[in-house]
Amino acid sequence: MQQKSESPKGRKSPKLKRMGLHERAAARMRTMIIRGELPPGSQTQETKLSKELGVSRTPLREAMKVLAAEGLIELRPNRSPRIADVAVEDISELFEALAGIERLAAELAAERATERDLARLRTLQTRMEGHHRNGKLDDYFAINGEIHNTIVRMARNTPLREAHETLIARAERARYLALGADRRWSNSVEEHANILKALEARDSEAAGRLLGAHVRQTGVALLATLAPPKPRRTAA
Repeated sequence: MQQKSESPKGRKSPKLKRMGLHERAAARMRTMIIRGELPPGSQTQETKLSKELGVSRTPLREAMKVLAAEGLIELRPNRSPRIADVAVEDISELFEALAGIERLAAELAAERATERDLARLRTLQTRMEGHHRNGKLDDYFAINGEIHNTIVRMARNTPLREAHETLIARAERARYLALGADRRWSNSVEEHANILKALEARDSEAAGRLLGAHVRQTGVALLATLAPPKPRRTAA
């Protein structure tokens, strides 16, 4: 009796394929939310999003659950999900926590980074500076995030990395908004260059201090961006 032929090599099972769909949909929606393509407070339109993302409603809804867990979407009973507002009251605490984690990561990275790690950071820094010169904010933002994640990985501390991954997912949209603030973009480039120099010098105290201050300043810039404009004074 002839056995049934196996499925073609590399073909995924329907279950794995569906998991891949909802993960890809979540990644694309996350980017759209971070970059303001799906603005805060707006209601999601399933039909439109399904078509735009190229997925059916089932993986789309699974993707929304993922983003709801990250605080980017609000799921409401009997109503369309909405894009969550940026919670101004949480910004200070969030960036305070991130600054503490990244400060410790930089201190450890200065001691534990390999020459290959540092060469990777130099390459990323060069690419980021190029995007800044060319005014490519989206590309700059992607490399900027990669630099932060690389420094945390260089610390070679798994609990620290896991804590960072949890918080950075909540802070991505805020970081993008902050980079659009006046002068913050240029200041960020200079701060990163100084952080790299401290890491290359194996100066753990300076690396931690500079990266911690850099993250805190991003939170300050964001709060300034989100603050309501002051009323203009009129002549008496």
